[in-house]
Order: sequence, then structure tokens, then C-alpha cells
Amino acid sequence: MAAGRRAVIWTESARAALDDVVTYIAQDSREAALRVLVAALDTASSLDQFAERGRIVPELNQTDLRELFVFDYRLLYRVRPEEVVVVAYLHGARDFATWRQEQRSRPGNDQL
Repeated sequence: MAAGRRAVIWTESARAALDDVVTYIAQDSREAALRVLVAALDTASSLDQFAERGRIVPELNQTDLRELFVFDYRLLYRVRPEEVVVVAYLHGARDFATWRQEQRSRPGNDQL
């Protein structure tokens, strides 16, 4: 990996959430689903160099946990010295506190 670049890793739960979103959108439009998928993957991929550009997640106020919007969805990621870990992909209108509580109750989901 080139100097100044970080590995970008998706957690299993974030990957599953993206898959769910794409599957749902594809029911109405395969083209729209593809646009969302490509935009999410491209946005995440760009974090290898520009991880700090996202805003700090306002509900948590942790400097290492940031987010970028991809269409109507929030791409949440944790910035580490050697890597960026995509921890969530969720609709921006979703109640964050409820969603977070659901996530924390799942075994092995300790990223948030």
C-alpha cells in the first residue's frame, strides 16, 4: 500500500446492510440500485487517502468515528492509523438511537 494510504475494510454488518439496501432498491429499479452500490463502494474506497473528510457522527461525538452521506444513506466509518473500517450503512432518516441499540444487541457487533 502506498505511503499515506489506509486499507479500507467493511464489517460484515455494514456489507450486509449495503446488500439489503441494493436489493430493496432493485425491486423498483436495477439501474438506481447499481448507482447506489457504485457510489457507496467508490465513497468507501476513497477513504484510503481522505478518511478525515467526513464529519464526526453528531450523535456520538467520537473523533475517530465519522460519516459521509451517499444519496440518502449514512456511511459510518472508524478511522484508525493503518485502516478505515466501514461499520455501518443506514438510511439517513432512520432514528439513530434505536438503530444503535439494535446493533449493540447483536453478538459480535462492537464497532459502535
